[in-house]
Amino acid sequence: MKIIARPLTVLTTCLCLCCSQGTTVSNDPPPPAPSFANLSAAERSLTSAGSVFGMELFRDIVKHEHADSNVFISPLSISVALGMTANGAVGETREQMYTALQFPELTPSQINEAYKNVIEILPQVDPEIAISIAQSIWYPPWVSVQPEFIDLSRDYFSALVRELDFSMPTAKDTINAWVAGETNDRIPELLEDRIHRDIIMILVNAIYFKGAWMYPFNPDSTADDQFILADGSQVACRMMNRLGNVGYFSDSLFDAVNLPYGNGDFSMAVFLPQPSLSTTELAEQFTETNWSEWVLRFYEERVMLEFPRFKIEYGTGLNDYLRRLGMTLPFEPSADFSNMFAGGGGWIDTVIHKAFVEVNEEGTEAAAATAVLMERSGPTAFRVDRPFIFVIWERQTGTILFMGKVARPVND
Repeated sequence: MKIIARPLTVLTTCLCLCCSQGTTVSNDPPPPAPSFANLSAAERSLTSAGSVFGMELFRDIVKHEHADSNVFISPLSISVALGMTANGAVGETREQMYTALQFPELTPSQINEAYKNVIEILPQVDPEIAISIAQSIWYPPWVSVQPEFIDLSRDYFSALVRELDFSMPTAKDTINAWVAGETNDRIPELLEDRIHRDIIMILVNAIYFKGAWMYPFNPDSTADDQFILADGSQVACRMMNRLGNVGYFSDSLFDAVNLPYGNGDFSMAVFLPQPSLSTTELAEQFTETNWSEWVLRFYEERVMLEFPRFKIEYGTGLNDYLRRLGMTLPFEPSADFSNMFAGGGGWIDTVIHKAFVEVNEEGTEAAAATAVLMERSGPTAFRVDRPFIFVIWERQTGTILFMGKVARPVND
């Protein structure tokens, strides 16, 4: 019997990082192995690309966050939001987005069809698991959007498309209310600041997940305990525990368990680094190749599992991370989003991501939302609210007729 009692670092199948007394005993069968039998070749390519993209993004975020900072992201949410946005891009702008998203050699129509099917399939995989994936697009009435882009967004991403005057102070509240509704109020404020005047479109994805453990922990066995931080100090936590059969394996990098939800199609794989390794160093080993190998190595083992309850609320801007993945042109005024906006123009101003997860004795609730804010330069602001000089002149001859300085405007 293996004893796993050190603080746990969590990486779910959606790629996230996240104390012992009475014991719950069960004789659980091993969780079923992952199956992709119902996915087409293009859909398998898309999910594989999502794994590569998610792991690269996750590694970079963990690398740049403080060692004591929690990290929690949804690669699927980010991928869907950017994939929908990419339908409006042309030429090198689209190619850079596809490269950053790790798309294989698929046509745009194949990519759209794969997104459509994955979005439709995931909520139906396990009736015991609640999953919703929703998209929306918002833009001011005076912005001319290409009808083909709207059709693609509706047909393949089931996107809600609405006109919204961003100059209204309540505009962000309207979008936030939609996101909150789609995430069971777990992401209540995706947009924190008032939408600035140059934003001409906001594309949003919202994901919600709620799954009960296939083999829940007994709340009566949860006890006060200590969690060891990266610097060796300790903080109080509530430690759940359970004795039973789980998917398990160990190597030189980590000990790992696989905890299934519902009927077993979804699970949380937990990777606890060996004492000589930090979570940041372990995160560097998360590649699609390693992941594909690791998920096949779980075997049935009777384990005394001690696992902390936890809740994470995490948010970050993704611009710098996406730039490091090669997506630079889409953030520049020279970007080509002419498939999105009639007459061309527009570029990505900001990609915002927020996520929530809570793990307790019953299971896991998680939500995430991603917003892509599109910008196009509006009228240049010129507010004359301090002393100024003025000149009245004739253009053809250059003759100056009058000059003046206004230190204090005087009105009748």
